[in-house]
Amino acid sequence: MPIVSLDRLQELATRALTRAGADFDMAAATARALVYADARGLASHGVSRIPQYAVHLSNGRADGNARPKVVAAKGGAALVDAGFGLAYPACALAVHESIRRARDFGVAFAGVTNSHHFGAAGYHLEAVGAAGLVGLAFGNSPAAISAAGGRRPIFGTNPIAAIFPRPKAASLLVDLSLSETARGKLMIAAKEGKPIPLGWALDKNGNPTTDPGAGLEGSMLALGGNKGAMLALVVELLVTALTGAAIGCEATSFFVDEGNRPRLGQAFLVIDPAALAGRAVYDERIEALVAAITEDPALRLPGERRDALANAAANEGVEIPAALHRQLTELAGEG
Repeated sequence: MPIVSLDRLQELATRALTRAGADFDMAAATARALVYADARGLASHGVSRIPQYAVHLSNGRADGNARPKVVAAKGGAALVDAGFGLAYPACALAVHESIRRARDFGVAFAGVTNSHHFGAAGYHLEAVGAAGLVGLAFGNSPAAISAAGGRRPIFGTNPIAAIFPRPKAASLLVDLSLSETARGKLMIAAKEGKPIPLGWALDKNGNPTTDPGAGLEGSMLALGGNKGAMLALVVELLVTALTGAAIGCEATSFFVDEGNRPRLGQAFLVIDPAALAGRAVYDERIEALVAAITEDPALRLPGERRDALANAAANEGVEIPAALHRQLTELAGEG
């Protein structure tokens, strides 16, 4: 597989998106988020999404000229309208508002409406951790998980991420979807003609499957069974009932070209530790927990593996499939 530097990947992704119809700011913000994911071994949320985004920009499922704006605000709460554009500029604005308002009020919640796929949830929290604040991120997606006991997909894979800054070390970053695995992994497996493990997905008739195509047509299994489905319900409500965004079952799948504008929702909760027990207490408590975890040398802290991969990628680049590399260069006008 070709090895591509992060700078080159950023350039290719930005050019591909601008040629598909995104303005430069949207394209560059989107490319940064996708390259971030690839650098951390999260290929399902990396530049493999570019062809999909490019189609949505070209056919109007995403508006490449949208400008996100704050449309409602009160105290520590704000609502950002993504204007049917790609999610990344809107999420950046929501995070900015959350950080600013958390400094003023101790806690802030910013929602995003009329949005699109927002990639690796943890990416959006990096700025929160860098500001010394605690953050949580939530998002929904087109229906992929059934309600507890059901067969028909209702909720998205609905990722949750959390970041906890440390005084003299990298922040603890937790990032997970509420399906047994990310739906993007089925997309990659389908493109590569590879099977998926049993326990990841059901076909459209509710039967377990190792065929990623059948899984994409069917439903994902929730992480932890019914408990995971209940958590998906919580996220779905947080990012739709509070923002006016579309419920997962109202949005056409990302994995088809034609369909509606997804109008998805995201939300960011940011907390200033100084507003509660205080910064000194927060720092002591998080380090006490880290010390307890790392007493077992076999354990690693959340985010450590991804940070190591990112450091290596910064020096060595990342491998991407040859077919994807060809597709990116063609979309960028270099093929």
